[in-house]
Amino acid sequence: MIAYLKGRILQKTLQFLIVENQGLGYKVFVTPELMEHSTDSEIELYTHLRVNDDGQTLFGLPDFNTLQFFEMLITVSGVGPKVALGILSAAKPATIEQAIANNDAELFTRMSGVGKKTAERIILELKTKIGVLANPTSTGSSDIYDALINLGYSSREVREALQKLDNSSSTEDQLKAALKMLSR
Repeated sequence: MIAYLKGRILQKTLQFLIVENQGLGYKVFVTPELMEHSTDSEIELYTHLRVNDDGQTLFGLPDFNTLQFFEMLITVSGVGPKVALGILSAAKPATIEQAIANNDAELFTRMSGVGKKTAERIILELKTKIGVLANPTSTGSSDIYDALINLGYSSREVREALQKLDNSSSTEDQLKAALKMLSR
């Protein structure tokens, strides 16, 4: 199995790169972030090799953590490697984890190839795998999130505000600070 690839970019298309390594060219489907590399530049990729009846497909990701998240996404029923790559193209793993923690299906439904049922399945199946049941944010953050959503703010706005809060202050102070940020 090919798990890592380092080589020179020979060709680029809108969806994949052809990476040369010791005289062999590998067709690798990658995220837009990796497509920014220029032809003839060196690139390092962590890869996932997909083997099925149609053949073999290689998917390249920028780092090992993103590869692990990609492989976790494709364990969800209805999420294939191209959909998982699309999800990781649209948002960073940390943002996706936060959306899963906050049951934010909206983040996923805005992505190509992800419907409401698939988004809910992603949240349900990955919630325990990424450890968000033991939510890294305090219980107060969860209460603040719920309160701000009930006041009509979007989940994206609330997530961004919560990331900027001082978790050492009281829930009341955090709520006030979040309201102040969101009212700008």
